[in-house]
Amino acid sequence: MKKYLVVLLLSFVTVLSGCASNLSGDTYSRSEARRAQQVEYGEIISLRPVQIEGTKSPVGAGAGAVVGGIGGSTLGGGKGSSIMAVIGAVAGGMAGAAVEEGVTRSRGVEITVKLDSGRTVAIVQGLSPHEKFVVGDQVRVLTSHGTSRVAQ
Repeated sequence: MKKYLVVLLLSFVTVLSGCASNLSGDTYSRSEARRAQQVEYGEIISLRPVQIEGTKSPVGAGAGAVVGGIGGSTLGGGKGSSIMAVIGAVAGGMAGAAVEEGVTRSRGVEITVKLDSGRTVAIVQGLSPHEKFVVGDQVRVLTSHGTSRVAQ
């Protein structure tokens, strides 16, 4: 039974890793492809490392509740087994939600750009190995439907 729970938990973590979306400036979602974007030019005036929180969907809590409920039901006997299943499900749900948020959390950067128009904007995006920003770089700020990104 313990081996089954370990396999189930590892599968859960693997699935959550695949659910993490990429928030870097060089990644587009399917819905963003082939859409016109407003382009503005400017200069980076500051960079600040940030943490982008992970997802908080029902998947993590639900999977954790299932694993916890199964694990809890193996403890005790009779009514005790049922009570432990409920306790295990609640604890597993809380742990699953925390695991999901932690697994999908990512490092990012807050990029403050002084636009050629005179406006100053700050945009947070995930770190990308393909883009290295430095204060003073000339960049493009691409905006479409309220979503902006900084690109070189």
